[in-house]
Amino acid sequence: MAHKPQIKIPATYMRGGTSKGVFFRLQDLPAFAQVPGPARDALLLRVIGSPDPYGKQIDGMGGATSSTSKTVILSKSERPGHDVDYLFGQVAIDKPFVDWSGNCGNLSAAVGAFAIANGLVDVARIARDGVAVVRVWQANIGKTIIAHVPVTNGQVQETGNFELDGVTFPAAEVKLEFLDPAAEEEGAGGSMFPTGQLVDDLDVPGIGVLKATMINAGIPTIFVDADAIGYTGTELQDAINGDPVALARFETIRAYGALRMGLISHLDQAAQRQHTPKVAFVARPASYVSSSGKQVKAEEIDLLVRALSMGKLHHAMMGTAAVAIGTAAAIPGTLVNLAAGGGEKTSVRFGHPSGTLMVGAEAAQVDGEWSVTKAIMSRSARVLMEGYVRVPGQA
Repeated sequence: MAHKPQIKIPATYMRGGTSKGVFFRLQDLPAFAQVPGPARDALLLRVIGSPDPYGKQIDGMGGATSSTSKTVILSKSERPGHDVDYLFGQVAIDKPFVDWSGNCGNLSAAVGAFAIANGLVDVARIARDGVAVVRVWQANIGKTIIAHVPVTNGQVQETGNFELDGVTFPAAEVKLEFLDPAAEEEGAGGSMFPTGQLVDDLDVPGIGVLKATMINAGIPTIFVDADAIGYTGTELQDAINGDPVALARFETIRAYGALRMGLISHLDQAAQRQHTPKVAFVARPASYVSSSGKQVKAEEIDLLVRALSMGKLHHAMMGTAAVAIGTAAAIPGTLVNLAAGGGEKTSVRFGHPSGTLMVGAEAAQVDGEWSVTKAIMSRSARVLMEGYVRVPGQA
């Protein structure tokens, strides 16, 4: 039986923040993959190497973690006031699906650089030296991101001395502004707090009633107190990811929270929506040793946060979850705000498994409804490899 030869597709492998992904220009994809649907999903699954029952993604570009099983499709934007449209696909590792329900905040840091380098931004808008402001339309959630990308001699400046916990080597700083970050999720009515409460009683079978802050900002996120589920907030990955019972409990919390937030209409749908919502647990500051061996002192941080992505504890912090953290911290009375000491806040530095991260947010209450105009944080990004990915024709 004759087999179709491999096809090759122009692509760039990039790190953005603490994630890695395969970036494509929409125009470079095969015609059948330039539109949403099963054919596009099948192609991206094969590029990344999923589904893989071994959980290693050996036969693809994925790195066998949620942070490295990602794809990005970019195109020139036809939306007024924007330069580029950004579509993110979170590829499941052991299951045959691509989740398009949310953004990747970490890879958002690489979007501006890729867009400049690949001719998706009007050259008249790119400074020869200084900072290029790239206006990004995040198509998954319908939001604007402003990326401040350093430029030298008309080219993206990737090297620098900005250090980001969770990334081994320093690079150039990319500042991101997530405008109006409250996610407009279907079923959530466009509200930042879809239940109408800053803190809810979430009844989770087998666990009990948990206090929870459920917020749509950056990405839908369910926050609970660490001590309510038997943790301190200083845990590293092995403490959670090596415990299948714990992972199952977190998935149950996630499913019931998604139902309460109106993101799903039936519990069974949670399995097909792994990227959102996220689950995170928070605690008051405490000293601990990060995964790199770095000492994080209690007096250096405002609170502790640990978050799960695609069913596993994240090695650092998802960028979108950081937006949710900054937003919730800015609103007095949320569990995140209370863990950070309460009161009005415009920024917080939180401890995560790899170290610390600062995120800011501007919040205001109008007619009893909370709104956030923007959340701000710094990441870094760089090209790791560029050329072509090859995919068997049968894909």
